[in-house]
Amino acid sequence: MKIIITGATGMVGEGVLLACLQNPAIKEVLIINRKHFDLSHPKLKELLVPDFTKLDAFAGQLKGYDACFYCAGISSVGMDEAQYTYITFDTTLSFARTLASLNPDMVFTYVSGSSTDSSEKGKLMWARVKGRTENTLMKLSFKGVYNFRPGFMKPFKGQKNVKAIFKPVILIFPLLFPKYTLTLQEVAQAMINVVVKGYSKQVLEISDIKTLAL
Repeated sequence: MKIIITGATGMVGEGVLLACLQNPAIKEVLIINRKHFDLSHPKLKELLVPDFTKLDAFAGQLKGYDACFYCAGISSVGMDEAQYTYITFDTTLSFARTLASLNPDMVFTYVSGSSTDSSEKGKLMWARVKGRTENTLMKLSFKGVYNFRPGFMKPFKGQKNVKAIFKPVILIFPLLFPKYTLTLQEVAQAMINVVVKGYSKQVLEISDIKTLAL
């Protein structure tokens, strides 16, 4: 299996990447980043793309992949709706549309978030925008689109991109709220499994991700 991963410079993307590199089902991983990710591995390739809305120049390097694990994202804290929409909706959809045109047999997985608003009408700005992103992605001409809504995610062993302020929570949260906790190993394995065997739902909550990771 050949996959594309975005967001490897962030915690979620890095954890998914490390898990995929250890998985024998994965033969090649292409990480697409805006800045260099300092990691060397026989399976790993890197493509630096300054603007995810402008992929045409890289089309030849994006063909022939079985899946994309879209882990890039940003917090809505301190952002207005227009800014957050551009990064979360416009950029994601532009990227996905290009991949769909190049790889129609691809499976696209999008890391959304718990409490995302599928109605697109709720009070929470980020949840509305994420909901619109999910809904629009599911209309694209991929072989399959799956929106992952994880809650708290425990980092993969050996990760570098984990903020210091987050580390104490890693120890406590899973003990207090196990039903709302996933490991990034589980998230990655669920993504791999959904490419191989699909799933009955296109929107996967925490319990679905746990089930699919088995």
